Amino acid sequence: MPHIRPISDLRNSFADISRMVHESSEPIFLTKNGYGDMVVMSIEAYERKLFESEVYFKLKEAELEAKSTDKRYTHEEVFSDLRSRLANKFEDDV
Repeated sequence: MPHIRPISDLRNSFADISRMVHESSEPIFLTKNGYGDMVVMSIEAYERKLFESEVYFKLKEAELEAKSTDKRYTHEEVFSDLRSRLANKFEDDV
């Protein structure tokens, strides 16, 4: 169930709101005059959402590419390519 608080609580109960977002890892929805105005969440929850969005975007991209071609790769081909890319990246960083 989402946490909904009036925006005035941001000023009056900041410590309580901060504690809630860190303990629950869920956003708190702030309202202004009874309407949604903003969302407050911890940095950790925000970064997790960004990571999830990036993963979903990459999966969608892969799905679209799979639909556009008949070429398929074996497990060994994929991991061999990944290993060589990581080795090259490591060599470039050194």
